[in-house]
Amino acid sequence: MIANYHTHTVRCYHATGEDEAYVLAAIRQGLKIIGFSDHTPQFYKGDYVNPSKMLPCHMEDYVTSVLALKHKYRNDIEILLGFETEYFPLLWDELLAAYRRYPIDYLLLGQHMVGNESTDDCFNSFEKTSDPRRLKRFFDQEIEAIETGRFTYIAHPDVIHYVGDDDLYREECTRLILRAKALHIPLEINMLGLTFGRHYPNPLFWEMVGKLEAPAILGCDAHSPDRVADPEELSRAYAFANTHGVQLCDTVPLRSPLF
Repeated sequence: MIANYHTHTVRCYHATGEDEAYVLAAIRQGLKIIGFSDHTPQFYKGDYVNPSKMLPCHMEDYVTSVLALKHKYRNDIEILLGFETEYFPLLWDELLAAYRRYPIDYLLLGQHMVGNESTDDCFNSFEKTSDPRRLKRFFDQEIEAIETGRFTYIAHPDVIHYVGDDDLYREECTRLILRAKALHIPLEINMLGLTFGRHYPNPLFWEMVGKLEAPAILGCDAHSPDRVADPEELSRAYAFANTHGVQLCDTVPLRSPLF
């Protein structure tokens, strides 16, 4: 691994460690690029608050910190400013307006909630479901998101916890994989999920990625500095990719969300 684009900070309330510690860990592990992509704030309607995302009031501090580290370590490693972002159609324009205040390098699509989160139409993709309508909505929303042209890659594209018919799952995930391939948007093998034995990465999904020869990349999804390019986790992730015939990219071309 020479680049990790999936790195969090304490501002999301479920990560640990100083921002600089992530950079130093990346340098120790020989990375050439580290991208910070903490969970973006959303501008929800009413008084709804998500306890696992950065708040809007933290954006300035986050950006300032990353840019300062970018300058401090400019001769040692390339540091990028990004956000892991969920695509909520009703909140999208206001979020883009906030992004335009900062020199953002990229966005990762990390669709944990389906719908618009703070409204009655939403559900959490981590919840087990055998409902084909939920499965379709999840992949519909991811496809709609990448078609905006603002996302560099899809983090944990298989995060929906579907326990229904395998053939239907393959059919639905194939729609996303083919669309991502056509748009040249890589799919992430999420190392955090793999290390902790979560329901993702889903072998059925990655079997299809391998068969369809879609672009893929490893993402540490680091929530602590020791998770940045950990050799044992990397070995496990490379083995997973090889098992499913997935061809990995070392780096990805960045797509600016600011147009």
